[in-house]
Amino acid sequence: MRMYDIIEKKRDGKALTDDEIKFFIDGYTKGEIPDYQASALCMAIFFRGMTEKETVTLTECMAESGDMLDLSRFGDLTADKHSTGGVGDKTTLIVAPIVACLGGIVTKMSGRGLGHTGGTVDKLESIPGYRTSLSEDEFISQVNNIGIAVIGQTGNLTPADKKLYALRDVTATVDSIPLITASIMSKKLAAGSKNIVLDVKYGSGAFMKTKEDAVILAENMVKIGKGCGRNVTAVLTNMEVPLGSCIGNSLEVKEAINVLRGRQDDELARVCVVLASEMLAQLKGIDAKDAEKLVKGVISDGTAFEKMKEWVSAQGADPQCLCDTELLPSASLIYPVLSDTDGYLTKTDAHLIGTAAMILGAGRASKEDSIDYSAGIVIEKKPGDLVKKGDVLCRLHTCSVSKIQQAEKTFRSALSFGENPPEKQELVYKIIR
Repeated sequence: MRMYDIIEKKRDGKALTDDEIKFFIDGYTKGEIPDYQASALCMAIFFRGMTEKETVTLTECMAESGDMLDLSRFGDLTADKHSTGGVGDKTTLIVAPIVACLGGIVTKMSGRGLGHTGGTVDKLESIPGYRTSLSEDEFISQVNNIGIAVIGQTGNLTPADKKLYALRDVTATVDSIPLITASIMSKKLAAGSKNIVLDVKYGSGAFMKTKEDAVILAENMVKIGKGCGRNVTAVLTNMEVPLGSCIGNSLEVKEAINVLRGRQDDELARVCVVLASEMLAQLKGIDAKDAEKLVKGVISDGTAFEKMKEWVSAQGADPQCLCDTELLPSASLIYPVLSDTDGYLTKTDAHLIGTAAMILGAGRASKEDSIDYSAGIVIEKKPGDLVKKGDVLCRLHTCSVSKIQQAEKTFRSALSFGENPPEKQELVYKIIR
């Protein structure tokens, strides 16, 4: 079998066999197939696409290229979620303990943030003492004891995806539905859970900018996930504005705590209830409306918050930090950004707001950058609010006064004002099961 023939076949729009796809993934992972041939095949896939069968095979081969976590001992109750990325997305911190205290086995390997999107691992590491690295034995033991563990991605999880993504990133082949689907779903397969909920975001702060593109990706991931033997649901959510009011690691932990303690009932809480309800419905084989009642019940009676404390304690953190959030990292400087105009706030650009938080130190411009866990933004006004000149639009949290001017300028550029309020946008656009 020759790589040249596989490239030529896909270039001509023909479907690849299972053996041809396996030959490519195995050879490229081992370094036997050069980058120039792999990039040629990725470009051919970009233009010619892949069938459902091809994409299932590609996903499975990428998952099997490295470590595969075996969670079969926990039966069909294992659950995982994935977000396609956004600004202020702290849903894992909320959804995971909710589902775990209702009998789910929640296992998740999360990534770090890069650019305007925050990473779950960074948020968790803002809790003093939290260990994002566990051995496989520690991971399994913790899940067995308390039903939940969230760690960073292991070094040998889907090495084929790591190599391919780095290549796609520099060859303009990232935006391919089959390749995106295989990248995301291979990691979910390798992580071992039977039930998967996908939070597919669309809008200015998301990878998918339009609803239409998000629907195509979501439908494809659900179809491929089911083809790989998993229960998969996709929830399409709005990322035109940041999710919740806080952007930045310790700030988002505080906001997650407020939701779990029943102190905050806003768009963040509503999205988390939907995601948790869909996950619970999968696990228990019940209607999502019945699951929603159970989800709201463990928030209101404090059970979900107690599970969060148990979870972070098991991974080395002091649970007292969750009860007294003053123990979490706090910025030395809090700077209010005041409105210089009257009018309705009609639109915000979530991408630019995320960039402003990154400038303050809450994110990374490159993988080598360090994080200031206390840095970020607390938003005081959202689209639809009537704003008066001098009102506080947001508060910038940082430990570096030199970063404020650029962050403020970037934040202001994200806002649009008008004489009339904007149309209200839906929070959850569609659920694909």
